[in-house]
Amino acid sequence: MPKLSDFTVKTITDEDFSLSEFDGKVTLIVNTATKCGFTPQYEGLQTLYDLYHEKGFEILDFPCNQFKQQASEDISDINQFCQLNYNTSFHRFNKIKVNGKETHPLYQWLKNEKKGPFGKVIEWNFAKFLVDRNGNVVERFSSKTEPKSMVDAIEKYL
Repeated sequence: MPKLSDFTVKTITDEDFSLSEFDGKVTLIVNTATKCGFTPQYEGLQTLYDLYHEKGFEILDFPCNQFKQQASEDISDINQFCQLNYNTSFHRFNKIKVNGKETHPLYQWLKNEKKGPFGKVIEWNFAKFLVDRNGNVVERFSSKTEPKSMVDAIEKYL
């Protein structure tokens, strides 16, 4: 059975990065966009990261341009936007496909592990998956779920 550590993604500089780096951590995986109505969730995500990072919590940000091209900028511009406007300091990776024929294997696995409102489809930007310290997907949250409402779930797995 696959675990988070079995996957490799691309960094914002397009280098391979093994998610085994997060072994033993509670990890929140989010597909994001900078021109979305949910973009202000970056502030809440950063608050969660600040609160729980030292306890073993990580956030993995995967910009995705599949929903009305709301992440159309170059990845370096997306990174700069997030740092300047929301002071984000959690891990951001290169753009990724979360639905369709070119879905990244990471997202194929996430969707197979936890179905959402539309089954195995990511409904929109800012869908969230919580992975426990053993690399298992334990929770899925919709795009509409505000980061602050995930505190109990995060604390349960920390």
